Amino acid sequence: MAFTSPAKETTLILILGALMAFTSLSTDIYLPAMPQMSQDLRGNAELTVTGFLIGFAIAQLFWGPVSDRIGRKLPLYAGMVLFALGSAGCALSDGIGEIMFWRVFQAVGACTAPMLARAMIRDLYGQTRAAQMLSTLTLIVAVAPIVGPLLGGQLIRFSTWHAIFWLLAAVGVLMFAALVKLPETHPLEKRGNESLWQAFAAYGSLLKNKAYMRYVMCVTLFYVSAYAFIIGSPFVYIDYFGVDPQHYGWLFALNIVGLMGVSAANRRLVGRYRLDTLIRAATAVAAVAGIMLAACAYSGFGGIYGIILPVFVFFATNGIIAACTTAAALNGVPQIAGSASALLGSLQYGSGIVSSLLLAALSDGTPHAMALIIALFGIGSMAMAFLPSAAAGKRK
Repeated sequence: MAFTSPAKETTLILILGALMAFTSLSTDIYLPAMPQMSQDLRGNAELTVTGFLIGFAIAQLFWGPVSDRIGRKLPLYAGMVLFALGSAGCALSDGIGEIMFWRVFQAVGACTAPMLARAMIRDLYGQTRAAQMLSTLTLIVAVAPIVGPLLGGQLIRFSTWHAIFWLLAAVGVLMFAALVKLPETHPLEKRGNESLWQAFAAYGSLLKNKAYMRYVMCVTLFYVSAYAFIIGSPFVYIDYFGVDPQHYGWLFALNIVGLMGVSAANRRLVGRYRLDTLIRAATAVAAVAGIMLAACAYSGFGGIYGIILPVFVFFATNGIIAACTTAAALNGVPQIAGSASALLGSLQYGSGIVSSLLLAALSDGTPHAMALIIALFGIGSMAMAFLPSAAAGKRK
């Protein structure tokens, strides 16, 4: 699709970037409040992340085929309505079971945002250009993990954690209005004519597609590690190391600075190197950083800095891994990009369920469990990247 002006393409990028940021915003903004939420809700606040990710992972599998049949915009409109209603429900909750229900409801709407943003990029661009665009979006998305915890930390200074979810409800309403500016990128002539049940069968073919699944599992295993930090870090930094909740956001934001730098560099790198080469290099660096993190956590070497520095390196590699694996995975299945993006997103973000359950089972009040999960799954991500693939990394 050709854009009539750079301004229209800039508007597209900004809106898609905001949609891509929905997942991070929905989880990161209340991280500083999690210890307080655990007390107020009389339960484990980590389970609210688990509930969100369960809804987020499962609902994508419905929205993907629907978007391939009816286009991208209608599901986005529906998603923003559900997100706003779910956020309001969370704000009104006063028990762990109640807020978990509304977090699942919230996620059913939120999942349409990053999933369909990725599909729209694939609708509009070829593999190399798509990787460049995804890197650009990553720079925009990186604002959410920086602003989210900082904003959440400040809100709980002057109000309660309920205000955080009222703010998310308002964000949902604003994004609903912004969707008017988006074009429909999946025209009638490209939409499938089969029934929805037949469209759901596309997941079977995707699961059997070795080239596609290689990239999907690479990013999924990486995100198990990433979510181990996202979910575990408030307790490690605030409870174990005694960091003030208002300052936690700065430590979290530090990791995003590295991610933004690598994402900016990746825009140039994808034009010079095969995607497979970049993915293998990035996952290797991430695996080494994870091993160093585990060594520091178990030995106590470096104290809090022995956690901060390896995590910084680990997170920076996501600037390459997320963009390149997504572009490579979707490039081979353009006719079912919505379903392919849904399955990728379901496994990628559903990986946080694994992280939260492992943390709940293994945490002992130290950074050990978080560091071990990051190291082991980082190694697994690297192993997937180095599997042979005859068609991997070809540029178009």
